[in-house]
Amino acid sequence: LIIFSLCLGLTCLSGFFHMKNKNYRISKSHEELLIPPTPCHAKTNVMFLKTHKTASSTVLNIMFRFAERYNLTVALPADQLFHLGYPRTFVAQFVEGFETIGQNYNIMCNHLRFNPLEVKRVMAANTFYFSILRNPIPLLESSYIYYKNNVPAFRSSKNVNEFLASPTKYYHPADYRENIYARNIMWFDFGYNNNAEDDTKYTQAVLEEIEQNFHLILIADYFDESMILLKHALCWDLDDVIYFKLNSRSQDTVQTLTPESEEQIKAWCSLDWKLYLHFNQSFWRRIEETIGLEVLEKEVDHLRTRQKELMETCLSEQEAVRKDHIRNKALLPYQSGAADILGYNLKQDLDNRTLRTCQQMVMPELQYTSYLYAVQHPHKKRKDVGLPLLWTSLQE
Repeated sequence: LIIFSLCLGLTCLSGFFHMKNKNYRISKSHEELLIPPTPCHAKTNVMFLKTHKTASSTVLNIMFRFAERYNLTVALPADQLFHLGYPRTFVAQFVEGFETIGQNYNIMCNHLRFNPLEVKRVMAANTFYFSILRNPIPLLESSYIYYKNNVPAFRSSKNVNEFLASPTKYYHPADYRENIYARNIMWFDFGYNNNAEDDTKYTQAVLEEIEQNFHLILIADYFDESMILLKHALCWDLDDVIYFKLNSRSQDTVQTLTPESEEQIKAWCSLDWKLYLHFNQSFWRRIEETIGLEVLEKEVDHLRTRQKELMETCLSEQEAVRKDHIRNKALLPYQSGAADILGYNLKQDLDNRTLRTCQQMVMPELQYTSYLYAVQHPHKKRKDVGLPLLWTSLQE
């Protein structure tokens, strides 16, 4: 299937460029084009920079499931932490067991503030680096609701539009550690100063540096397309990138931004805006150059069909439910700010193997981190989520 998709991709791609440029000619002979590409091997050393409010919890779940499937070692936060030292700049010591395990981790995907030299101490030389970005307009609204109680700049304003009408009234650079979620949060996650002057030379240098450090940047606003691109880049199977949306919130907690607020976000978070525009462009260029739009469309359809099948198999409601409707408290996602973070109910009569697959699909981030930590570090005190345990050991 992979070989077929790749062949199809090459065919569509040649057609795509032919349409774009009438003078374009394929120089290779017909026979050469019929030689199937060599099959690729699944990449198992992968570093995902988990950015905030960008559908990254769903990606983390994908990474954890892949690690379990292939029995890989995950670079997990040390002791009782659930993030790798965030918001401090990452150092290798934030990883549990780094002193003894050294550079033998396969997967790294918990929240951290990127620091390439320290990450390279933990991850193998052939590691694939990727991250995900989101349009800063819906991102800031999401951040406002989710971090309303934690961020001084958000706490003292009535709603998101009031905050955006005059951000400097509420946002004081002196409180920058507490206020990181209120301005250029993606820029900060990539390891840069989120209060830096928006200078063309500086921003260009940062964008080039990110391009050097990362093999792929996905776009949350095109999540299914991103999963197909990731699948191709990592040479994974479709089931490796199937997902149920995690850590999303109920619609009634979404605040409507005024057109003025939307424009203000572009100016207030201009570093994030530039970051997003740049990588949104390179994302589509990458698709055109590697998969082609026709193949992309077909594979997105396959992904959605398979996702629907799994939802019908696993879920009693076929969709996410509000926190007070989640029957099994072990599956309750972490709740934050004014958001109502949705979760799932599984069907009652599933056989053991199906149940296990379904549980993995809906497992919230903190519970999954705690479980993998217990598996990898059985002699350490388990991370306390403050909820009943779904699995206590590998055997279950």
